[in-house]
Amino acid sequence: MDITVVIPTYNRFEVLQRALKSVMAQTYQTKEIIVVDDGSTDNTSQITNLFPNVQYYYQKNSGVSSARNLGIEKSTCKWIAFLDSDDEWMENKLALHVEFHKANSNILMSYTDEKWIRDSKEVKIPKKFHKFGGDIFDKCLSHCIIAPSATLLHVVLLKELGDFDESLEVCEDYDLWLRITCKHKIGFINKKLITKYGGDEDQLSTKHWGMDRFRVKALEKLMDLELPIETKTIVKKTLVKKYELLFKGALKYDKISEIKEYKNKIERYQI
Repeated sequence: MDITVVIPTYNRFEVLQRALKSVMAQTYQTKEIIVVDDGSTDNTSQITNLFPNVQYYYQKNSGVSSARNLGIEKSTCKWIAFLDSDDEWMENKLALHVEFHKANSNILMSYTDEKWIRDSKEVKIPKKFHKFGGDIFDKCLSHCIIAPSATLLHVVLLKELGDFDESLEVCEDYDLWLRITCKHKIGFINKKLITKYGGDEDQLSTKHWGMDRFRVKALEKLMDLELPIETKTIVKKTLVKKYELLFKGALKYDKISEIKEYKNKIERYQI
């Protein structure tokens, strides 16, 4: 299996080196490593001096979705693994993906469990991020349980269902995984094969309040797809729950326009 690793980055020259070292240390070597620099102003452009085998592309700051999509465009392999520049892999991650897919040729995407580090200490992962394999669409609706750095997928999925949505500044991974899981089974490798480091102020997951404001956009998009009635029913129920929470938040902070918007949305999707 030929694999491309796509690493989007923005002003993370130091931790990018850690991520790349974890790719170089893999027991199963990739065919190509693509780093997409999303408008960095630090020393990121010098990364090929340290890692000459890396393909480096620079683009004007356009967001992580745009950066990943450029990496996908430049890839020449049928399989793509994503790695965020502040994460790192265990040395046998790709080898276990390859082993899994050779034994399960009908499954076109797999992901692994993960370890979280905060302030140099491993922390317990909340139950809502528990991992599953198989038909996991309903498990993915509430929150994003799949970390981009944990995944390996076949490009046919992207050709069928589209790339990362560049209109979403956050929850772009949640959006893509929903589009995939509503139609495909997902493989799960039950080992902690990535390490996610948290606490940085510029992390997108902590930059925005009310992440459900972005999740509902992804859920609404699903309503335009050709899906079984029972699947759309589950989506509608999830949409109503999330809009009810957003409605309460709008009331609390006296956001008049949003109060009206969320009330209308609740009535629209109410079953």
